[in-house]
Amino acid sequence: MTDTVTQAPADQARASEGGPVARFLKATELDTRMLGMVGALIVIWAGFHIISSLRLGVSPLDFDSRAFLTPRNLWNLSVQSASVSIMATGMVLVIVTRNIDLSVGSLLGFIGMIIGVTQAQILPQQFGLPLGHPSIWVIALAVGIVVGLGIGAFQGGLIAYLSIPSFIVTLGGLLIWRGAAWWVTSGQTVAPMDATFRLLGGGPDGSIGANWSWIVGLVACAGVVAMLMSGRRQRQRFHFPLRPLWAEAFLGAVTCAAILGAVWVANSYPWPIGIVRRYYESLGEQVPEGAFIAHGIAIPVLIAIAVGVVMTFVATRTRFGRYVFALGGNPEAALLAGINVKWVTLKVFMLMGFLVAIGSSISTARLNAATNATGTLGELLGIAAAVIGGTSLSGGVGTIAGAMLGAVLMQSLASGMVLLGVDAPLQNIVVGAVLVVAVWLDTLYRRKAE
Repeated sequence: MTDTVTQAPADQARASEGGPVARFLKATELDTRMLGMVGALIVIWAGFHIISSLRLGVSPLDFDSRAFLTPRNLWNLSVQSASVSIMATGMVLVIVTRNIDLSVGSLLGFIGMIIGVTQAQILPQQFGLPLGHPSIWVIALAVGIVVGLGIGAFQGGLIAYLSIPSFIVTLGGLLIWRGAAWWVTSGQTVAPMDATFRLLGGGPDGSIGANWSWIVGLVACAGVVAMLMSGRRQRQRFHFPLRPLWAEAFLGAVTCAAILGAVWVANSYPWPIGIVRRYYESLGEQVPEGAFIAHGIAIPVLIAIAVGVVMTFVATRTRFGRYVFALGGNPEAALLAGINVKWVTLKVFMLMGFLVAIGSSISTARLNAATNATGTLGELLGIAAAVIGGTSLSGGVGTIAGAMLGAVLMQSLASGMVLLGVDAPLQNIVVGAVLVVAVWLDTLYRRKAE
């Protein structure tokens, strides 16, 4: 006897339910919350572009280089969102376990200061390794990661094994690590950073160029197609309902179009003319007329994407991820099921510390300096990104992709308001209001789902 998958009746039943939009959403299995976020992001981008264009006295359809929707601004937006996106992926797991981490902003500044002091002072003065030494940036980065893991383990241990509420532990951490960042150098800024380390922050040298960007984009598209095919085979294997072939093709086409569109935008942003001139002078050549050297995808963006892919795998495909969501869904049931709840909680905060260290490295490299003010209000942005991305404060629900999209949305608001010259206090008011509205909408959504 051979196993067969009868798809036609299921497809006909699916097509007969609801209106065209409902049938489309059911066939493609798109997340309506994610679609809502994408729609909100498009509205925000379009709104800022129209307002900024009108302020400049030009038509929004001209796409003036000083307006919002330009390759330069979108490229900078992607780099600025990288650090927050990375922290937001860890914040998802923290909130899913019904905890909170208010210390991430201060911890980002403290670890950045440790990384800066290590490569700019300790290694050159104590070990004779000057800036530019091949290993100095590796050592500094490793020190930052160890510090992040250690602090995460310390705070997680207090929460898991001493039963101190995470709000209190991390609120204390917010004050302690911000003060510690100042104490390391008595408030002095540490600069410059190692040249190789600065590549983690983006810039002309911290990008992979046009050709490699297209290669990365095509590889990503191939990965999307492979994932869709693998998912379809798995459904056939376990006799799950299949998406119509047109839905699979639609999802693949739209995703690949978005990826290649992002690559095109990154490749449309050229190096500044001064850097182009110095580049050709270093080669002993004359600058060609109309010389155009594309930035391409920035290294911090690639790091953020890689973190997002790994964290999605951890959250959805590993035993640890299943334990995290089980713990957040029902802690008592998780304990009775034999899950080591304390150990899982400790590992979640260690992972959060590790991700903060990665985000801190990117922020410090982008600024080319370590300051005790780095990461101010970073905890607000991280929590807001996770919550706006669909992570429930009651625990048990959240997605990595949603949190990263939430980080882009939050950074879009900040960048747009800076472009329009909005005062910093008003920016904070807007961000706070968006967070409250996001939680309110999440409450309404879950109440309707029940």
